[in-house]
Amino acid sequence: MVYKINIAGLDRELPLCNLNESLKIGAFVMFGDVELTIACAKELLKRIPEHDIMLTAESKGIPLTYEMARQSGENNYLLARKMPKLYMTGVFESKVKSITTAKEQTLYLDTKDAEFMKGKRVVIVDDVISTGESLRALEKLVDDAGGVVVGKMAVLAEGEAANRDDIIFLEPLPLFNSKGEALPY
Repeated sequence: MVYKINIAGLDRELPLCNLNESLKIGAFVMFGDVELTIACAKELLKRIPEHDIMLTAESKGIPLTYEMARQSGENNYLLARKMPKLYMTGVFESKVKSITTAKEQTLYLDTKDAEFMKGKRVVIVDDVISTGESLRALEKLVDDAGGVVVGKMAVLAEGEAANRDDIIFLEPLPLFNSKGEALPY
């Protein structure tokens, strides 16, 4: 089963994957789809609020955020990692439980990046917003670092997230019942 969707003028088929016995999600993976990444970055940049820096979480938001920075001429963006790295001089951390991950994760932000973010206007970028848990974790990192979230953006808003008025997204993505039928938002 697949869900056909048009995103940034491009047609794609998302395979439906079982989240549990009664619920399926459309698997949206931008990795390897350069055409889609470029097109989505272009469309999101048309809607991006005034900001100083973009922040994303490892890993699916990386190519999108990179491409947004490249197209807009920004020299950098920040990345919340899923594991602290040896080069990190210290970390800020925030817990997250995503619907597509089996267990709770922690996102880490390098102290150097946190210092850079202090007092800055930050736009959070992700591929899909569903429950909002990843957003909350990233917002906590921004807040702990002394930055100000001025926008939250994604390619797709899944399920009830499509009804939120505090996020910017390109297309809604429904959840699906066990038969593959789209559920109302």
